[in-house]
Amino acid sequence: MSDTAQTTEKAKVHEEKEADHHPYFRPRDAATLILVDRSGGTPKVLVGKRHDKVVFMPGKFVFPGGRVDKDDHRVPCAAPITAELEANLAKGSPKTPASRAKSLAIAAIREACEETGLCLGRKNEGKAKLEGPWKPFADAGLLPDPSSLFLIARAITPPGRVKRFDTRFFTADASAITHHVEGVIHADAELVELVWVELGSKPLADLHPMTRNVLNELDTRLAAGPLRHDAPVPFFHFYGGKMQKDVLT
Repeated sequence: MSDTAQTTEKAKVHEEKEADHHPYFRPRDAATLILVDRSGGTPKVLVGKRHDKVVFMPGKFVFPGGRVDKDDHRVPCAAPITAELEANLAKGSPKTPASRAKSLAIAAIREACEETGLCLGRKNEGKAKLEGPWKPFADAGLLPDPSSLFLIARAITPPGRVKRFDTRFFTADASAITHHVEGVIHADAELVELVWVELGSKPLADLHPMTRNVLNELDTRLAAGPLRHDAPVPFFHFYGGKMQKDVLT
């Protein structure tokens, strides 16, 4: 190994060790949305390429997602989340109340629109007003519609990290996209490119290991037929320094 390679490897190891030495931080609620196109022979998922100059995962392909905002549960919707989805989100200990379940589903839709310009919504026939990050929905006369979402997995960042998230991974069919905001993806944006890629293809091999675990779960679900709410929902977490995979009940 060259001196340069050794230096790079040592820096990487040091960075990983540093990441594990922070005091305990409580995980914050977050949501990720994996959009799936099943119109062809092999399912495709939508990934975005991060800017080379961002601090976290530069140049990597990621799924849209982020932490829940405190006002997400107050956002008016075109339809409620389904009873089956709410029940899946409530699983685990302690139980997730209905308002928190709604926040998680709505956060997934909001983050997808903010980062990709793709909106999952329905026409707003009433007088509900949306502001702030929901302006693209308001401009299009839409309200967010979480009724097409399915919960695929839940994962919690290991202890000892400076940023920890309790993330719910949702999926929805590409047919649920009802509006496209132009100009969100460009050379200076957080995501510089959007690509539909087949499950198992090369761009997905470089994803975060936890995200690959979730994709494997999605692949298994899709191979079994149409998405269903009664499929087992895995819960990835860390105990004793090792990743554990349980099933939410």
